[in-house]
Amino acid sequence: MRLIVQKFGGTSVADATTRSQAAGHVARALQAGWSPVVVVSAIGRRGAPYATDTLAGLLAANQSQPDRRELDLIMSCGEIVSATIFAADLRAAGLNAIALTGAQAGIRTDEMHGGATIQDIQPERILRLVGQGKIPVVAGFQGVTASGEITTLGRGGSDITAVALGGALHAELTEIYTDVDGVMTADPRMVPDAKTIPQMSYDETSYLAYEGAKVLHPRAVELAGRFGQPVRIRSTFTEAGGTLVTAESAGGAWGQRNGHRPVTGITHTTDLALLAVTPQGGDEAPYTRTFRALADVGINVDMIAVTPAMCSFVVDAQHTPAAVAALSRAGISPAVREGCAKVVVVGRLMRYTPGVMAQVSEALVGAGVGMLQTSDSLNTISCLIDATQLQAAIRALHHRFRLEHFEQDQGGMTT
Repeated sequence: MRLIVQKFGGTSVADATTRSQAAGHVARALQAGWSPVVVVSAIGRRGAPYATDTLAGLLAANQSQPDRRELDLIMSCGEIVSATIFAADLRAAGLNAIALTGAQAGIRTDEMHGGATIQDIQPERILRLVGQGKIPVVAGFQGVTASGEITTLGRGGSDITAVALGGALHAELTEIYTDVDGVMTADPRMVPDAKTIPQMSYDETSYLAYEGAKVLHPRAVELAGRFGQPVRIRSTFTEAGGTLVTAESAGGAWGQRNGHRPVTGITHTTDLALLAVTPQGGDEAPYTRTFRALADVGINVDMIAVTPAMCSFVVDAQHTPAAVAALSRAGISPAVREGCAKVVVVGRLMRYTPGVMAQVSEALVGAGVGMLQTSDSLNTISCLIDATQLQAAIRALHHRFRLEHFEQDQGGMTT
């Protein structure tokens, strides 16, 4: 039994036409000798009747702060509706499908409503159904606690459901179907000649996902790496091969050291603010109080830079008022620069390649983009810039690292 998990996002099940195209992928997998297990997101996006945001809005209209347990109950309905309808579509196409909730599929989570973590999957029912020649269609984004409470996994949680099921079922492959052809070298809305990356490693995909790329949930990438689960990201609406995510990116183990491309992709995050704190009047511990004050109100910080003269860091713009208020209560008055964005260069070979930062700096300066702050890891270089310069920065970096020639530089490799 060659198991494959196929996950279809909200745009893939939005209407009868898109569901027909999704059903075609399931049928072709079956014809190719696979035993499919399907995972679906809620139908459509914000504004659609059964989209997650729409359902949450129904409850929010009656309460300023809805109870998180009740919110999980109503939000879980979107995927259940989607699973039921898509299973019916598959049966109408002659396929023997059955819809399951997350609980019925054996997905067990902790008690954290709104952002639960899968603790275990009991796959016996799914395996039994597959053994009977049926195609389980599982409602993504949800599970059940040991006490029987319905939980949701957080936004984008259907990706997590799919990869977790793939691992629990020992599936040979998990496919994530979406409305783009795969992971791109940059956001194609910013860079029209961005290319699909044929194959990537788990860590490269994880960095892109955490730093703003919307193609796959970061926690799903982590799970895939833990299980050693190959994941292919594809478009529902084409037959393109998409992006295969595995332990190694294109070129295999030798290619990781001997390849010549240090940068795999460019991603970005918007709506950021830069806060800076300067010691005043002999204050010897302002930085300790700064980070403690923010931690106590649950605000995450990023791109931290600390020197004897100043410390600065980045917060989401929506948290800026709360951050300033928390610091004020601690006797700290930060300088604030709003309207910032972060552009991030990602590549597994950067750690072995001298001069990447020099190229980043030269590309941005050449495009007239000023760097407000930088940070880095083994696989990333992040630059904080003014948001009005974001597109210029992404295009300059994309061109500097020849990402528009990605396929040619990979020797025409496809997967």
